[in-house]
Amino acid sequence: MSNAFPSPGGDHSMMFDPGRHQPLSETAWNEQAARDAIACIVQGAEAGFREGQGWPVHPLDNKKPDPMYGLYIGDCGVIWALKYLERRKAAKLTRDWLAHLAQLQVTDEHGSYMFGETPIRLMLAGSDERLAELIVSTMRHPARELMWGAPGTMLAALFLYRRTSDARWALLYRQTADVLWSQLEWSQQEQCHFWTQDLYGRQSTYLDAVHGFAATASVLINGRDLLGADEWQQWSQCIVRTVRATAEVEGNMANWRAQLQSPRGATKLVQFCHGAPGFVICLAGMPGPELDDLLIAAGETTWRAGPLSKGSNLCHGTGGNGYAFLKLYQRLGDPLWLERARAFAMHGIAQTMADRATHDQWRHGLWTGDVGFAIYLLDCIEATSAFPSLDVFD
Repeated sequence: MSNAFPSPGGDHSMMFDPGRHQPLSETAWNEQAARDAIACIVQGAEAGFREGQGWPVHPLDNKKPDPMYGLYIGDCGVIWALKYLERRKAAKLTRDWLAHLAQLQVTDEHGSYMFGETPIRLMLAGSDERLAELIVSTMRHPARELMWGAPGTMLAALFLYRRTSDARWALLYRQTADVLWSQLEWSQQEQCHFWTQDLYGRQSTYLDAVHGFAATASVLINGRDLLGADEWQQWSQCIVRTVRATAEVEGNMANWRAQLQSPRGATKLVQFCHGAPGFVICLAGMPGPELDDLLIAAGETTWRAGPLSKGSNLCHGTGGNGYAFLKLYQRLGDPLWLERARAFAMHGIAQTMADRATHDQWRHGLWTGDVGFAIYLLDCIEATSAFPSLDVFD
């Protein structure tokens, strides 16, 4: 397969905006270059820590306060990534970062999986009662989405059950699923279910892979063994119906608008948090073939759009989009998707190093920064596809 950027050939303005993407570089896959980049990123992360302050917020993340403590962006996410890379024998750390994690004080949005206390407690031993409190307190959070609401703490309950086999975490997972089922709404126009998110001072109807339907579906798919057979059947039908009803298809490509209430036919984003890649990543574990055609078409959209101009990060960058290819490789076994993932990896290495030179600092953060991309590089090397903190939390 050529690494040359494939010209879309015609007007695909509905599927993606070319201005948000870059031509794919011609750099061939090089495992040693990927390992060297991982080592460089880890070294930069450890060196960038400020004693008594944590990691500085990057200029590209400057809308966030400094310092940040969360999993999405902040100290918790950096430490999780470093420890995860170490556990997978891809890094040798110079210190035990859990000591710093134990000192973090998070006072806002306590139950938030991405910005709050929940992931910090997940990483520290002896905090089971506090975790149970956080899960219960977030169960009816009006956000109804992964970042701030109940789907995030439901995911935490799932990780805890996988870790301990303790039935109380399975019960909390099922109770949260029941609440989310009761909160589903029906769109007569689209003939599908959806959730409304009370988020950032407004109501939204996100479909995507951070705030929306796809992200919550991912948590349900990954924990379906904890649900009764009839209950999972209902969820499965709901997920398939909504995903198919909201998909927009053009030729061999597919994509989704950010919100159900948005008009069809508008130009769509192609990044993990909004658009085709996130749908592939969140839904690739769905049993059965009902969504295969759309997942493949969404992968094709991701490839045709090319690497993102926003850098190499997971949430809205080249690394996150590349995970769609890894997921399709794991699901279908077609080596084409692994080749495409590795092509994005090489492009992302160049982006990472160029951004480092431009800003004279590394970008610290799991979802928006370099350590998340380092995990993507490792998954490209090992041909695995577990999306960090969504599919795995070791």
